[in-house]
Amino acid sequence: MTRVKRGYIARRRRKKIRFFASSFRGAHSRLTRTIAQQKIRALVSAHRDRDRQKRDFRRLWITRINAAIRERGVYYNYSKFIHDLYKRQLLLNRKILAQIAILNPNCIYMIYNEIIKKEDCKKYLEII
Repeated sequence: MTRVKRGYIARRRRKKIRFFASSFRGAHSRLTRTIAQQKIRALVSAHRDRDRQKRDFRRLWITRINAAIRERGVYYNYSKFIHDLYKRQLLLNRKILAQIAILNPNCIYMIYNEIIKKEDCKKYLEII
């Protein structure tokens, strides 16, 4: 009986999967079935953590802004600051505000003081 040579399609598919898992440790980079399972698991984790990363960064930005604001005003916090920004129609997103808070605190204090001045003037006029 003559020898049958298999085609290249299955080999090419396995080679592609092995290349994906080449950085994995142990059997996860050597055994084809295990590689296939680990590939699925890795892609699921990557998909889940892309959304989680957005959440985590938003939390970090909020924490940084809140810390910078509370350094100056004892009774002033993040939620009041954001509310006043929206009322004054200052369109700065949380990422930019957090960068300003870290790199240039004087600038965030200027924004904070402008908001406070306008709010105090309005309250003063309402009392009169």
